[in-house]
Amino acid sequence: MGIQRIESALYSVADLDECVRFFDDFGLDRAERDETGVVFETLTGQTLRLTTAADPALPAPLERTPTIREVVWGVDTAAGLADLVAAVAVDRAVRETGAGPDTVYHFADETGFGVGLTLARPRAQAPEPRAANVSGTVTRWNGPLHSVGRVRPLRMCHVALNIPKAGREAAVAFYVDRLRFRPTDIVKPMGVFMQAEGDDDQHNFLLCHRPDRAGVNHIAYEVPGFDDVIEGGNHMIERGWQEARRLGRHTVGSNVFRFLHAPCGGRVEYAADMDRVDAGYETRVHEETPPHHIWVLRTNRDNADPAPA
Repeated sequence: MGIQRIESALYSVADLDECVRFFDDFGLDRAERDETGVVFETLTGQTLRLTTAADPALPAPLERTPTIREVVWGVDTAAGLADLVAAVAVDRAVRETGAGPDTVYHFADETGFGVGLTLARPRAQAPEPRAANVSGTVTRWNGPLHSVGRVRPLRMCHVALNIPKAGREAAVAFYVDRLRFRPTDIVKPMGVFMQAEGDDDQHNFLLCHRPDRAGVNHIAYEVPGFDDVIEGGNHMIERGWQEARRLGRHTVGSNVFRFLHAPCGGRVEYAADMDRVDAGYETRVHEETPPHHIWVLRTNRDNADPAPA
Protein backbone atom coordinates (compact mmCIF):
# COMPACT_ATOMS: atom_id res chain seq x y z
CA MET A 1 0.00 0.00 0.00
CA GLY A 2 3.01 2.33 0.08
CA ILE A 3 2.96 5.70 1.81
CA GLN A 4 0.30 5.78 4.52
CA ARG A 5 0.56 9.23 6.03
CA ILE A 6 2.72 12.16 7.07
CA GLU A 7 5.01 10.82 9.77
CA SER A 8 6.74 14.04 10.81
CA ALA A 9 7.43 17.63 9.80
CA LEU A 10 10.51 19.66 10.69
CA TYR A 11 10.68 23.45 10.82
CA SER A 12 13.64 25.76 11.37
CA VAL A 13 12.42 28.54 13.64
CA ALA A 14 13.79 31.75 15.08
CA ASP A 15 11.73 32.16 18.26
CA LEU A 16 11.37 28.73 19.83
CA ASP A 17 9.42 29.93 22.87
CA GLU A 18 6.85 31.66 20.68
CA CYS A 19 6.40 28.52 18.59
CA VAL A 20 6.03 26.37 21.71
CA ARG A 21 3.35 28.68 23.03
CA PHE A 22 1.53 28.54 19.69
CA PHE A 23 1.39 24.75 19.46
CA ASP A 24 0.57 24.36 23.15
CA ASP A 25 -2.44 26.59 22.48
CA PHE A 26 -3.20 24.76 19.22
CA GLY A 27 -3.66 21.51 21.14
CA LEU A 28 -0.65 19.35 20.30
CA ASP A 29 1.05 17.30 23.03
CA ARG A 30 4.58 18.32 23.91
CA ALA A 31 6.80 15.22 23.89
CA GLU A 32 10.30 16.54 24.56
CA ARG A 33 12.38 19.71 24.63
CA ASP A 34 16.00 20.77 24.89
CA GLU A 35 17.80 24.08 24.49
CA THR A 36 17.55 24.10 20.67
CA GLY A 37 14.33 22.30 19.88
CA VAL A 38 11.01 20.80 20.84
CA VAL A 39 8.93 17.87 19.61
CA PHE A 40 5.13 17.85 19.61
CA GLU A 41 2.85 14.91 18.84
CA THR A 42 -0.61 14.45 17.38
CA LEU A 43 -2.97 11.95 18.97
CA THR A 44 -2.09 9.42 16.26
CA GLY A 45 1.64 9.68 17.01
CA GLN A 46 2.93 11.95 14.24
CA THR A 47 5.65 14.39 15.28
CA LEU A 48 6.16 18.08 14.71
CA ARG A 49 9.80 19.07 15.24
CA LEU A 50 10.86 22.68 15.77
CA THR A 51 14.53 23.61 15.95
CA THR A 52 16.76 26.64 16.12
CA ALA A 53 19.87 24.57 15.39
CA ALA A 54 21.52 24.62 11.99
CA ASP A 55 21.65 21.19 10.34
CA PRO A 56 24.06 21.20 7.38
CA ALA A 57 22.85 17.74 6.38
CA LEU A 58 19.44 19.14 5.41
CA PRO A 59 18.84 20.81 2.05
CA ALA A 60 19.27 24.57 2.21
CA PRO A 61 16.07 26.38 3.24
CA LEU A 62 14.07 27.67 0.28
CA GLU A 63 12.94 30.81 2.08
CA ARG A 64 14.08 32.77 5.09
CA THR A 65 13.62 31.18 8.50
CA PRO A 66 11.14 30.41 9.93
CA THR A 67 10.11 27.81 7.38
CA ILE A 68 9.60 24.11 6.81
CA ARG A 69 12.73 22.05 6.16
CA GLU A 70 11.57 18.47 5.78
CA VAL A 71 8.43 16.33 5.53
CA VAL A 72 8.85 12.64 6.38
CA TRP A 73 6.30 10.18 4.99
CA GLY A 74 5.40 6.91 6.69
CA VAL A 75 5.35 3.68 4.64
CA ASP A 76 3.42 0.55 5.57
CA THR A 77 6.06 -2.19 5.20
CA ALA A 78 9.83 -2.59 5.14
CA ALA A 79 9.63 -4.03 1.62
CA GLY A 80 7.55 -1.09 0.42
CA LEU A 81 9.96 1.32 2.05
CA ALA A 82 12.94 -0.32 0.32
CA ASP A 83 11.20 -0.08 -3.07
CA LEU A 84 10.51 3.63 -2.66
CA VAL A 85 14.05 4.38 -1.45
CA ALA A 86 15.48 2.53 -4.45
CA ALA A 87 13.27 4.55 -6.83
CA VAL A 88 14.48 7.81 -5.26
CA ALA A 89 18.15 6.82 -5.18
CA VAL A 90 18.34 6.41 -8.97
CA ASP A 91 19.49 10.00 -9.45
CA ARG A 92 20.04 11.62 -6.03
CA ALA A 93 21.83 11.13 -2.74
CA VAL A 94 19.90 9.41 0.04
CA ARG A 95 21.10 9.89 3.62
CA GLU A 96 20.23 7.36 6.33
CA THR A 97 19.71 8.13 10.01
CA GLY A 98 18.51 5.97 12.90
CA ALA A 99 18.44 2.20 13.01
CA GLY A 100 15.99 -0.68 12.68
CA PRO A 101 12.33 0.37 12.46
CA ASP A 102 13.33 3.93 13.32
CA THR A 103 15.51 4.33 10.22
CA VAL A 104 14.73 7.44 8.16
CA TYR A 105 15.92 7.93 4.58
CA HIS A 106 16.47 11.61 3.74
CA PHE A 107 16.76 13.29 0.32
CA ALA A 108 15.66 16.39 -1.58
CA ASP A 109 12.79 16.67 -4.06
CA GLU A 110 12.94 18.48 -7.41
CA THR A 111 12.29 21.87 -5.82
CA GLY A 112 14.82 21.41 -3.04
CA PHE A 113 12.53 20.60 -0.12
CA GLY A 114 13.77 18.02 2.35
CA VAL A 115 11.84 14.75 2.16
CA GLY A 116 12.10 11.61 4.25
CA LEU A 117 10.76 8.07 4.20
CA THR A 118 10.39 5.78 7.21
CA LEU A 119 8.12 3.06 8.52
CA ALA A 120 4.71 4.37 9.59
CA ARG A 121 4.01 4.05 13.30
CA PRO A 122 0.32 4.94 13.66
CA ARG A 123 -1.30 5.18 17.06
CA ALA A 124 -4.94 4.09 16.87
CA GLN A 125 -7.67 6.63 17.60
CA ALA A 126 -11.43 6.19 17.25
CA PRO A 127 -13.13 9.47 18.18
CA GLU A 128 -16.86 9.34 18.75
CA PRO A 129 -18.71 11.75 16.45
CA ARG A 130 -20.96 14.22 18.24
CA ALA A 131 -24.59 13.21 18.08
CA ALA A 132 -26.63 15.50 15.83
CA ASN A 133 -30.36 16.06 15.47
CA VAL A 134 -32.47 16.89 12.44
CA SER A 135 -36.19 16.32 12.06
CA GLY A 136 -36.69 12.73 11.05
CA THR A 137 -33.23 11.60 12.24
CA VAL A 138 -32.71 12.20 15.95
CA THR A 139 -29.52 10.82 17.53
CA ARG A 140 -29.34 12.88 20.73
CA TRP A 141 -32.05 12.53 23.40
CA ASN A 142 -32.52 14.15 26.79
CA GLY A 143 -29.19 15.89 26.98
CA PRO A 144 -27.64 19.14 25.72
CA LEU A 145 -24.31 19.51 24.00
CA HIS A 146 -21.45 21.16 25.82
CA SER A 147 -18.17 22.68 24.72
CA VAL A 148 -15.70 20.21 23.25
CA GLY A 149 -13.14 21.62 25.69
CA ARG A 150 -9.51 21.61 24.74
CA VAL A 151 -9.27 20.89 21.02
CA ARG A 152 -6.68 18.22 20.30
CA PRO A 153 -5.79 17.47 16.67
CA LEU A 154 -6.01 13.83 15.68
CA ARG A 155 -3.41 13.95 12.93
CA MET A 156 -1.64 15.93 10.26
CA CYS A 157 -3.86 15.21 7.29
CA HIS A 158 -2.18 17.18 4.51
CA VAL A 159 0.73 19.45 3.75
CA ALA A 160 0.79 22.20 1.12
CA LEU A 161 4.04 23.58 -0.31
CA ASN A 162 4.61 26.47 -2.68
CA ILE A 163 6.78 25.74 -5.72
CA PRO A 164 7.96 27.91 -8.63
CA LYS A 165 5.57 27.60 -11.54
CA ALA A 166 8.42 27.08 -14.02
CA GLY A 167 9.33 23.68 -12.55
CA ARG A 168 5.87 22.41 -11.73
CA GLU A 169 5.76 19.43 -14.12
CA ALA A 170 9.01 17.93 -12.84
CA ALA A 171 8.08 18.68 -9.23
CA VAL A 172 4.78 16.83 -9.53
CA ALA A 173 6.25 13.97 -11.57
CA PHE A 174 8.77 13.21 -8.84
CA TYR A 175 6.01 12.52 -6.31
CA VAL A 176 3.83 10.65 -8.79
CA ASP A 177 6.48 8.53 -10.51
CA ARG A 178 8.88 7.89 -7.61
CA LEU A 179 6.68 8.02 -4.49
CA ARG A 180 3.45 6.82 -6.13
CA PHE A 181 1.19 9.68 -5.12
CA ARG A 182 -1.98 9.90 -7.23
CA PRO A 183 -3.19 13.25 -8.58
CA THR A 184 -6.82 13.67 -7.54
CA ASP A 185 -7.43 17.25 -8.71
CA ILE A 186 -5.18 19.02 -11.20
CA VAL A 187 -5.88 22.74 -11.19
CA LYS A 188 -3.81 23.97 -14.13
CA PRO A 189 -3.43 27.61 -13.06
CA MET A 190 -2.93 26.86 -9.37
CA GLY A 191 -1.54 23.46 -8.37
CA VAL A 192 -1.94 19.70 -8.01
CA PHE A 193 -3.75 17.89 -5.18
CA MET A 194 -2.37 14.39 -4.55
CA GLN A 195 -3.36 11.35 -2.51
CA ALA A 196 -0.88 9.05 -0.78
CA GLU A 197 -1.10 5.47 -2.01
CA GLY A 198 -2.18 4.04 1.34
CA ASP A 199 -4.68 6.68 2.50
CA ASP A 200 -8.24 7.59 1.56
CA ASP A 201 -8.25 11.37 2.14
CA GLN A 202 -9.06 13.25 -1.07
CA HIS A 203 -5.60 14.75 -0.77
CA ASN A 204 -2.63 14.44 1.56
CA PHE A 205 -0.33 16.70 -0.41
CA LEU A 206 -0.66 19.87 -2.48
CA LEU A 207 1.96 21.57 -4.62
CA CYS A 208 0.87 25.17 -5.21
CA HIS A 209 2.28 26.98 -8.25
CA ARG A 210 3.78 30.38 -7.51
CA PRO A 211 5.39 32.71 -10.08
CA ASP A 212 8.91 32.67 -8.68
CA ARG A 213 9.15 31.36 -5.15
CA ALA A 214 9.12 28.23 -3.01
CA GLY A 215 8.21 27.82 0.65
CA VAL A 216 5.72 26.51 3.12
CA ASN A 217 2.04 27.13 2.51
CA HIS A 218 0.36 25.23 5.35
CA ILE A 219 -0.11 21.98 7.21
CA ALA A 220 -3.66 20.87 8.00
CA TYR A 221 -4.55 19.06 11.22
CA GLU A 222 -7.70 16.97 11.34
CA VAL A 223 -10.02 17.43 14.31
CA PRO A 224 -13.12 15.34 15.03
CA GLY A 225 -15.78 17.75 13.86
CA PHE A 226 -17.21 21.13 13.00
CA ASP A 227 -17.40 22.25 16.63
CA ASP A 228 -13.70 21.53 17.11
CA VAL A 229 -12.81 23.70 14.11
CA ILE A 230 -14.82 26.61 15.49
CA GLU A 231 -13.87 26.26 19.14
CA GLY A 232 -10.22 25.63 18.32
CA GLY A 233 -10.03 28.78 16.21
CA ASN A 234 -11.86 30.81 18.84
CA HIS A 235 -9.42 29.65 21.50
CA MET A 236 -6.43 30.60 19.35
CA ILE A 237 -7.84 34.10 18.78
CA GLU A 238 -8.50 34.47 22.50
CA ARG A 239 -4.87 33.55 23.09
CA GLY A 240 -3.75 36.36 20.80
CA TRP A 241 -3.00 34.49 17.57
CA GLN A 242 -4.06 35.84 14.18
CA GLU A 243 -6.58 34.10 11.95
CA ALA A 244 -5.46 33.79 8.31
CA ARG A 245 -8.84 32.96 6.74
CA ARG A 246 -12.40 33.07 7.91
CA LEU A 247 -14.17 29.85 8.75
CA GLY A 248 -15.34 28.11 5.58
CA ARG A 249 -15.69 24.88 3.61
CA HIS A 250 -13.32 24.15 0.74
CA THR A 251 -14.43 23.32 -2.78
CA VAL A 252 -11.65 20.78 -3.45
CA GLY A 253 -11.77 18.24 -0.62
CA SER A 254 -14.97 19.65 0.92
CA ASN A 255 -13.40 20.00 4.39
CA VAL A 256 -14.42 22.64 6.87
CA PHE A 257 -11.39 24.84 7.53
CA ARG A 258 -9.97 27.54 9.76
CA PHE A 259 -6.46 28.89 9.15
CA LEU A 260 -4.05 30.61 11.52
CA HIS A 261 -0.74 32.34 10.89
CA ALA A 262 2.00 30.29 12.56
CA PRO A 263 5.27 31.58 14.01
CA CYS A 264 7.04 28.53 12.54
CA GLY A 265 6.29 29.82 9.03
CA GLY A 266 3.23 29.68 6.80
CA ARG A 267 -0.10 28.74 8.32
CA VAL A 268 -1.77 25.86 10.10
CA GLU A 269 -5.31 24.67 9.52
CA TYR A 270 -7.94 23.03 11.67
CA ALA A 271 -9.76 20.69 9.25
CA ALA A 272 -12.78 18.41 9.55
CA ASP A 273 -15.03 16.33 7.31
CA MET A 274 -12.78 15.94 4.27
CA ASP A 275 -13.89 13.87 1.29
CA ARG A 276 -12.69 10.27 1.31
CA VAL A 277 -12.03 8.75 -2.11
CA ASP A 278 -10.94 5.36 -3.43
CA ALA A 279 -9.74 4.02 -6.77
CA GLY A 280 -13.15 4.81 -8.25
CA TYR A 281 -12.46 8.53 -7.99
CA GLU A 282 -11.24 9.75 -11.36
CA THR A 283 -8.69 12.53 -11.49
CA ARG A 284 -10.40 15.85 -12.18
CA VAL A 285 -8.61 18.33 -14.43
CA HIS A 286 -9.61 21.97 -14.01
CA GLU A 287 -8.69 24.37 -16.80
CA GLU A 288 -9.59 27.27 -14.50
CA THR A 289 -9.16 27.55 -10.75
CA PRO A 290 -12.42 26.61 -9.01
CA PRO A 291 -13.68 28.82 -6.18
CA HIS A 292 -11.58 28.44 -3.06
CA HIS A 293 -14.61 27.63 -0.93
CA ILE A 294 -18.18 26.41 -1.13
CA TRP A 295 -19.01 28.87 1.61
CA VAL A 296 -17.17 31.16 3.96
CA LEU A 297 -18.44 32.88 7.08
CA ARG A 298 -19.99 36.26 6.36
CA THR A 299 -21.85 38.76 8.50
CA ASN A 300 -24.00 41.77 7.78
CA ARG A 301 -20.92 43.90 8.43
CA ASP A 302 -19.33 42.67 5.20
CA ASN A 303 -21.78 44.69 3.12
CA ALA A 304 -22.46 47.45 5.65
CA ASP A 305 -22.87 50.97 4.30
CA PRO A 306 -20.26 53.48 5.42
CA ALA A 307 -21.11 55.04 8.76
CA PRO A 308 -23.01 58.31 8.33
CA ALA A 309 -20.97 61.46 8.70
